[in-house]
Amino acid sequence: MVIDLDRTLRLRTENTTWRTDCEAFLESGLPVPAIVSEQPVADASGLAYPVPAERSFFLPPRAEDRVRTRENVLDDLFDAIALGTKDYFVKIGCFTCFGIALSGGRDSLMTLLVAWRAVQMLTGQEPGDELRERAGELIQAFYMPSRYSTEGTRAAAVRICEELGIRLCVVSIDDAFDRELEATGTMLAGETPTDITRQNIQARIRAQRMWNWANSSGGLFLQAGDMSEKAVGYTTIGGDLEGALSVIANVPKTVVIALLERLHERYGLDGITATLATEPGPELADDQQAEAELMPFEVLDACLYLYASEKLAPEDIARALPAIFPEHDAERLAAWASRFATLFTRSIYKWVQAPLSLHVGSLDLDRERALQLPVVQRSEWSER
Repeated sequence: MVIDLDRTLRLRTENTTWRTDCEAFLESGLPVPAIVSEQPVADASGLAYPVPAERSFFLPPRAEDRVRTRENVLDDLFDAIALGTKDYFVKIGCFTCFGIALSGGRDSLMTLLVAWRAVQMLTGQEPGDELRERAGELIQAFYMPSRYSTEGTRAAAVRICEELGIRLCVVSIDDAFDRELEATGTMLAGETPTDITRQNIQARIRAQRMWNWANSSGGLFLQAGDMSEKAVGYTTIGGDLEGALSVIANVPKTVVIALLERLHERYGLDGITATLATEPGPELADDQQAEAELMPFEVLDACLYLYASEKLAPEDIARALPAIFPEHDAERLAAWASRFATLFTRSIYKWVQAPLSLHVGSLDLDRERALQLPVVQRSEWSER
């Protein structure tokens, strides 16, 4: 058996009781016995990193027995996120409904389903005609296509809203996109905006429209970005990073996908199937695919855990990944590990500008703000 003492110490310091006891022990001034050993440290270069169940650090394994641990964890996680969304809505006390920019992709669909579950908790209604009516009153979805939007994502957005009874407003951004491109070109003294600028303009138009809607309607603008893409900065400041409350900002991408698969199993919604059938990507350019621009989501989330939670250096991650993903070339895995670390550290400046997020799990990109609890109280906004 190999025991990683550094990892054990890190995990223990996350436990408040252990940390308090440790501080009390140090304050007492009791001497700590030291044992000096002249023996060489064991060579760990030949050891393979232990592979987590089903190659996921964030999900328990699937079970064939009645316990169904994985399903129970996903159900509890879904309800916890929905409860946090519902409580924020209620305790702020100034919002009239939920608003979501629905792209037909996985993250915005997950956010929509969280809002739908929050409405169930608010109203006490189970799925049926009465819940459809209440969801139609309390949730507003917006599909804002551009020339790069695909028919697959549009059909998925339309289908899920039809199934849940949610209003879907379709408003193209193409005209505004052309105007902003022209204005940006003028500001650049006639130079052509870069490809990334063209993409960011689209995201920012959508965010601005969502804020305009929220200001006029009193709606709670839900931000739909996941933890994995936030970690590597695959998001736009002033664009899809915008919102009043970030619902799944601490849920990794692979967990989002697992949640959607589980919710399809529970509710049989065709809109979920339609979304999962599309290629993941922001649709801000022709044939844009997220995994091609970043790396496979499984690898991305493994890097996220090993780097942000285990605190491994990129070269250590490169040595660990081949045991988990033997189907990939070791050199490619090393390149992905290095790329992840670079993107992660370059994107931290974005996190401090992200919306307040719901906190689930021990790994959290916003640890400082996680300490600022409670963030709302009903008495601040109402006499009741």
